[in-house]
Amino acid sequence: MKLIKLAAAALIFFGSATYVSAHSGGTDENGCHTNHKTGGYHCH
Repeated sequence: MKLIKLAAAALIFFGSATYVSAHSGGTDENGCHTNHKTGGYHCH
């Protein structure tokens, strides 16, 4: 049972980690920038 819980936790952890991706900077004076692929503007 402990092994199943550990495997489930690892799957959730590593599965969610692939969703997040870094990108290069290029922020303006407000710490924001435009995503040229989507046209969205966001801040960090």
